[in-house]
Amino acid sequence: MDFHKKYHISIGSNIGDRLKNIQSSIDLIHSRINSILSISSVYETVSVGFKGEDFFNVCASFNSYNTPHKIMNELLEIEKLLGRDRGKEKKYISRIIDIDILLVEEVVINSEQLTIPHIEMCKRRFVLEPLLEIEPNLIHPISKVSLREIYSSSKLNQKIQKKDLSLKNPSHYLSISKYNYIAIEGNIGSGKTSLSKLISSDFNTKLMLERFIDNPFLAKFYEKPKDYAFKLEMSFLADRYQQTSEDLSQLNFFSQNIISDYDIHKSLIFSKINLNSDEYNLYRKLFYSLYKSIVKPDLIIFLNQTIENLKINIQKRGRDYESTISEDYLRKINQSYSEFFKSRPDLNVKFVDVSEMDFVMNRLDYLSIINGIN
Repeated sequence: MDFHKKYHISIGSNIGDRLKNIQSSIDLIHSRINSILSISSVYETVSVGFKGEDFFNVCASFNSYNTPHKIMNELLEIEKLLGRDRGKEKKYISRIIDIDILLVEEVVINSEQLTIPHIEMCKRRFVLEPLLEIEPNLIHPISKVSLREIYSSSKLNQKIQKKDLSLKNPSHYLSISKYNYIAIEGNIGSGKTSLSKLISSDFNTKLMLERFIDNPFLAKFYEKPKDYAFKLEMSFLADRYQQTSEDLSQLNFFSQNIISDYDIHKSLIFSKINLNSDEYNLYRKLFYSLYKSIVKPDLIIFLNQTIENLKINIQKRGRDYESTISEDYLRKINQSYSEFFKSRPDLNVKFVDVSEMDFVMNRLDYLSIINGIN
């Protein structure tokens, strides 16, 4: 899930209830791909390249971690669900729905299946006007010229009329705005980072991910736990404290929400398992002296996952140093989290059972989590 980009698409229809067709496509994009960030006004235009009824056209945008080819395949499936099969079309004809990818930030693709930026984009007034309406500062990734400049200098005589019609953005019915700071917690391999990235992408939040890869003691700890436990927990505490202090220092001054794939209490929970009693007592004193000065999450989402699924997920991500993690160790972590949250009723914790979910591949599972947060 490393490919995170903003997509700009065009949607058109000139058969049947044109507005309903476009609304249905937007609803399906929301439920199958990602939340819609913006939708332009509805523009009515004549058919281009063939004789047919006038089109309703809009532009919209969304974020996604999926590649353009995967997104295009999903958009083609949405077209099929609405009654269009491009494979049966030999030429330009009237269509119940037409969805095209226009831009994916600076990405340039020229393959047999897909061309980005869209090759006809700058020749179509019914694309440029709604596109510039929702994002006026776009730059063409090949020419490096602003689309506004391209539009102003072009001589496009196509008739176009902005309609007094509106489309509903289904994303507006989802909100995490009442929480400035949400931390996702759970056992090793429960999906904390994946869910954090999805929420951040959906709601355009600041994303704070744990920097465990840079920890020099992590691999050594799994080889020799007793020798490296204290060094590991101290280094994690120092890094988590520094990161939360820096990333959250301006949280009260800006309206943007923040999503994190850990809560700093994680240090306390793991140290109780990994350290001996004397080390833990010393560690606990240091933890709470630091804890006083950092911003606390408004909500902690704890992902309940079965030990079997945890082992499968750990194996899938293929980190060599995690290959020795035992089921007993995972059970101890679950127990430690449970005992900790029972001792801290002051924390706002929501437990979500994800043992029967695949919220990465199944967006409906993901949306059920978001609805649960609301």
